[in-house]
Amino acid sequence: MSSPAEYYKSLPPISKAYGTLCLVFTTACQLGLVDLPDIALIYKPVFSRFQVWRLITTFFFLGKFSINFGIRLLMIARYGVQLEKGPFERRTADFLWMMIFGALSLLVLSAIPIFWTPFLGISLVFMLLYVWSREFPNAQINIYGLVTLKAFYLPWAMLALDVIFGAPLVPDLLGIIAGHLFYFLTVLHPLATGNIILRTPRWVNKLVARWRIGAPTPMHNSAQPDRTTRVADGTTSAAFRGRSYRLND
Repeated sequence: MSSPAEYYKSLPPISKAYGTLCLVFTTACQLGLVDLPDIALIYKPVFSRFQVWRLITTFFFLGKFSINFGIRLLMIARYGVQLEKGPFERRTADFLWMMIFGALSLLVLSAIPIFWTPFLGISLVFMLLYVWSREFPNAQINIYGLVTLKAFYLPWAMLALDVIFGAPLVPDLLGIIAGHLFYFLTVLHPLATGNIILRTPRWVNKLVARWRIGAPTPMHNSAQPDRTTRVADGTTSAAFRGRSYRLND
């Protein structure tokens, strides 16, 4: 069994960086080193006082130390890492773009009064969970030892549990919306029409290459990879076929 240091070192770069930042920011808030109102997403000071850091720091707070905080951090370590090591293997730029696109989508959604929430870290984690559930729809997930279900339904099960335990509904719902938007634009729409309308920008590929972060996506293939599979009758299928393996051992 590897040591914690070896495990941390083995993590893919984007998931590792995001999880680490969430842990650092949450710890700083817990110790009183950072005041929550100073990093919360409040649009008025963003535009009137140019406190633009709020548009970034809002994604790094997952709630005060609690079981829920631990669960969110584990979701990054599990679902984010499995995405980055699986469908996004050697496609660090594409994975980083997914995170950036999700963050931008959440900022736009939270500008709608009924969807506003001061911290979007939980929403971004939930977006990762949603995309993972679409990439691995047939994986068997055991929830707290009580029920086993397919990963395809996991986001909705987690949302229901949060509602039961009194957690706010909006952050989870925002993550589902952002995740579905990304998956629709990069997988479902291309499968249905053959047209790719959301590609990883060149500047993201250049950023990954310049800073040597993971594996940059080849410049000639900056879109999402072809996830379709030709079957015997000539039709195209793959959107929800998944990998069908057990993840709860």
